[in-house]
Amino acid sequence: QVLLVESGGGLVQDGGSLRLSCAASGFTFSNYDMRWYRQAPGKERELVAVIGSNGGSTRFADSVKGRFTISRDNSKSTVYLQMNSLKPEDTAVYYCNAVTWLGSAGYEYWGQGTQVTVSS
Repeated sequence: QVLLVESGGGLVQDGGSLRLSCAASGFTFSNYDMRWYRQAPGKERELVAVIGSNGGSTRFADSVKGRFTISRDNSKSTVYLQMNSLKPEDTAVYYCNAVTWLGSAGYEYWGQGTQVTVSS
């Protein structure tokens, strides 16, 4: 059974920090790129950060560059999102996503999401 379980969300004040974790099981974690998405009420889901399968490459949405970092520990099958200098506009449900490709076929899994609320 494939599972992606996010944790670490919560309520934080403007300027604060949170670290999200996503623990994976049921698939070969080290073969998958990992992504964090977020979705605010009434808005489309937004890609926040990506990390390659071996952790060697990362990229971020412009809105979080310089404030968020993404990392992974393949020995623990876990990906992290460190969020600093949080702003009220970062308030959203954050989702973990695993994706890989076999030829032209893509495979992906989603977590259930964790709520992040930043108060002004």
